[in-house]
Amino acid sequence: MQRIMETDVGISEYVGHDIPRIEGIIKQRFTDFLVYEVDLDGHVVHLKSIAKPESSPKKKSDPGEPAAATEGTAQVEQISEAGKDVKDTTSAAASAVQDSAAPVDADITDHTTTNAGGKGAPEEAEPADAATDTNEPWPERFTQILTPFLSEGTINKVKELYLEGPEPPFVSDSGWGGRQSKLAPAEGGMGDGGASIAAPNTPVEPEKTGRGKRGRDRGGRGGRGGRGGRGGGRGDRLGAREDIRKVLSDPILSKEVRTGLHQAIRTLFGGKLDTETDTTTPASDDGSRIVIKWSRRGGGRGGGRGGRADRGRGDRPERGTYPPYIHFTMQKTNRDTQDALAHLSRTLKCTVKDLSVAGTKDKRGVTVQRVSLRRGNKTVEDVWTLISGLNRGRSLEEITTRRGERGVRVADFNYRKASLELGMLKGNAFVITLRNVQVDSMETLDRAMNTIKDKGFVNYYGMQRFGTAAIPTHSIGLALLKSDWHKAVSLILRHRPGEHPDVVAARDAWLVEGDLDKALELLPRRVVAERCILESYKKQGGDTRNAMGALSTIPRNLRLMYVHAYQSYVWNAIVSERIKMHGADKPVVGDLVFDVDPTDKTADLEEDAEAAIDAVQGDMPIDEKVSPEETAAESSGRSSKRSRKPWEPPRVKTLTEEDIDKYSIFDVIMPLPGKDVAFPGGRLGERYKEFLRADGLDPDNFVRKQKEYTLGGSYRKILHQPKELSWSVLRYTDPDVPLAQADEDKLLGFDPPAPSEDGKFLALQIQLTLGTAAYATMALREVTKTETSSHYQTSLTQASEDQKYKASAEEEAPEAEDD
Repeated sequence: MQRIMETDVGISEYVGHDIPRIEGIIKQRFTDFLVYEVDLDGHVVHLKSIAKPESSPKKKSDPGEPAAATEGTAQVEQISEAGKDVKDTTSAAASAVQDSAAPVDADITDHTTTNAGGKGAPEEAEPADAATDTNEPWPERFTQILTPFLSEGTINKVKELYLEGPEPPFVSDSGWGGRQSKLAPAEGGMGDGGASIAAPNTPVEPEKTGRGKRGRDRGGRGGRGGRGGRGGGRGDRLGAREDIRKVLSDPILSKEVRTGLHQAIRTLFGGKLDTETDTTTPASDDGSRIVIKWSRRGGGRGGGRGGRADRGRGDRPERGTYPPYIHFTMQKTNRDTQDALAHLSRTLKCTVKDLSVAGTKDKRGVTVQRVSLRRGNKTVEDVWTLISGLNRGRSLEEITTRRGERGVRVADFNYRKASLELGMLKGNAFVITLRNVQVDSMETLDRAMNTIKDKGFVNYYGMQRFGTAAIPTHSIGLALLKSDWHKAVSLILRHRPGEHPDVVAARDAWLVEGDLDKALELLPRRVVAERCILESYKKQGGDTRNAMGALSTIPRNLRLMYVHAYQSYVWNAIVSERIKMHGADKPVVGDLVFDVDPTDKTADLEEDAEAAIDAVQGDMPIDEKVSPEETAAESSGRSSKRSRKPWEPPRVKTLTEEDIDKYSIFDVIMPLPGKDVAFPGGRLGERYKEFLRADGLDPDNFVRKQKEYTLGGSYRKILHQPKELSWSVLRYTDPDVPLAQADEDKLLGFDPPAPSEDGKFLALQIQLTLGTAAYATMALREVTKTETSSHYQTSLTQASEDQKYKASAEEEAPEAEDD
């Protein structure tokens, strides 16, 4: 069995094809490949402190303000108990603005930004709460986020509703409102307790509310704010007026669009506003309407039962406590993101679904990113203690002087109102060290680096996208697209070179011996797809005829990863064809570009194009976003770019002679195959269709009976230009001596990098920042003109001359263990 190579997945061309090859080894050591997430505010995420965090005390004077934070101390965002007393409209609106949740709460820590020269500069980051990031009650980006879902008039109504606050405004009632009357139990009142409604502008005195010692109503069942009359419109607060305010959207036909709107409203307003499908009017052919209104308890779903809402769910704190999420920074070494999250979930005794990240990172290397946890009843101290192992016999001294367990270190804890979601990042910053560099002159090296800086590199999907085995993921994807279910199962279960002995034994048990029980017993739980198929066969009594059913038990994201890999393979191959035909210097007639004003520098649709189908599993891209299909269900309106409806691809145009001079090569895009995209013009477009037909697919019909395999398609720019790039040349002799240092090692006080001025070997250290969908290995490939597949790079390391000068065989960091 042969390992897959770059040419097997469509990768063949270079921008600087005339520059001599510069040999070098990628990822010889873990610290040779450092990755730092760049958040939505443009801050590069670093570990800041490994000390035990402490929840800051709440400020009694102003519960709406965040408590002061110090290094190693958690930033606490208080949730004020707004609405216990009846307030006027102005104060209610102010409280609503103060309590509103941002789609992304920025980390209130020091961050390091990388300048054009690659130097780090510490910089204080200000909190970027939704209500404060522009010092306006309704920042302009609120409107931008909602624009893909709602009309301008509807957005204005939502704005008016939001600024009114959680309490409905007072309406003139000719004096009747000042008269006292009994509140019927059916209206969420005091039941048999017979409490009366206070006048609208009269504060309700606590001793007159009929509340018991524990702060709950002591009347009939209706007095619990919801068992009788579902809370009277505003929980169990005596005297609260029924809130009948609501905003109706226009009819929305697409279920995905409606789902996107639901989640955008929930995350943008932190649960303050609620949404539901309108059932008061019959559905029309144009689709259903969505109702937007204030949540009954003023924040989050499920508040309709008044004061008992939060106590009924263990995963949310009661009002007045810390926010429901904890964000922290995670550094992982030689572990893929999903594996690291699984380790954290077992340590924290929570489900993996309670943990989320903005993007997954490369396995082989040292990567730093933010993670969010739905905390339940855990505090930052609890989370730190559990992950650090303080409760499992590790001393505080061990924790703060040794590396984290199983290659994972967490730090810099903050309480937050919202979780992270896929795509909530701007890219990644890299510090990459190429070892044993062979180059004819420094001039050649500078030429190669300046080519990337000025002309970019071919924006290929990297080898991580297609797996490391002899059976690339895109071949499985093609079988799924052709509804060849048995072939797909056969490819998934087939042997792969270099696998763990346990996996090999499990495959043999099934493929050779036909022993299903033995195969399941031997198969490690981390081998997800294979286990799902075999367990499905076991449920069917060993019958293997229902291959489609067996495949359907594989998690949806993993199944989609296969078909998305096929899209990536086709894209790579067609881009290679385009560069062979026309070069990589300028656009040509027939090229596709986004249909926007090329002089408008604010029009940036790159993220729309490149957020298309990046996978979200395992060892796939260095950073990922969700697919068009997944975005509809998982997007939460975190920014206008990411909220753009992926099921309605951006408008594109085919270049003609008249407008070709208006665009550059960096504007040229190539479609990923699907039903909603246009093909390039001329011979290239025909070549694209011929390529698909050769694989047995109809380029004019990507609709499948199994809807999840229906590809929408999207666009991706054919070249990517680094946002920042700098480089330096180092010398070394011992390959075990690190030439770059991970954040954790700096904080632990380990020896800094130690290059040698008179070293025998040359190393090239590159600092660059890339956008969210670009692969650093593809940038390095432009320099080395060398195969980037992991098995090839491993062979280069083993044969490298510098290995003869190893002073120690000790690894720089512990290998990831299977747990």
